[in-house]
Amino acid sequence: MTGPWTPSDGGEGDKRHAPATLRNRDAIAAALADWLPASGTVLEVASGSGEHAVHFAAAFPKLDWQPSDPDPAALASIAAWSAEAGLPNIAAPLHLDASAPDWPLGHVDALLCINMVHISPWAATLGLFAGAARLLGPGAPLILYGPYLEADVATADSNLAFDESLRSRNPDWGLRSVKAVVDAAAPHGFRFTERRTMPANNLMLLFMAV
Repeated sequence: MTGPWTPSDGGEGDKRHAPATLRNRDAIAAALADWLPASGTVLEVASGSGEHAVHFAAAFPKLDWQPSDPDPAALASIAAWSAEAGLPNIAAPLHLDASAPDWPLGHVDALLCINMVHISPWAATLGLFAGAARLLGPGAPLILYGPYLEADVATADSNLAFDESLRSRNPDWGLRSVKAVVDAAAPHGFRFTERRTMPANNLMLLFMAV
């Protein structure tokens, strides 16, 4: 496990590059193929560099992709990657802070959040579920990807080291337990539906709005 990507990491012009994207995007897309609706709008919260958004918009042409991020450098990178791709089903990125009480859009049909929960204060995760509850209708999926801790599963040494590195950078960051995330989702009307093991000691977690 490498250190967390930030919008200041290198790239060409406004375009930034998150190295893990090339390694995980196809595995994530395979799970999304099982979990996303056939059509509609997918909100991606914390889109980072924008590389995932472009890849998934190309992979799922019947879905409209709405990237977002709170960081201006990330928004510039998302816009640059999107402009280069020229895809008709990817919208201009939105400035969206998951922890904010108001989000700048209405109904969506699915929500995806990759590698945010451990690289943000816990308030962002709580805000993610609160915001998703306002936007998603019954039966809509909320999908998380990243490294998590599980009480009955040994944590990989690389994830333990990553957790220590995150907390040294910011005491409000760090790997969260699946149980804590599931417990945070329930009051907002989300049922934990599926856990899928992913490469490099990551998980994808599927929640359904009820």
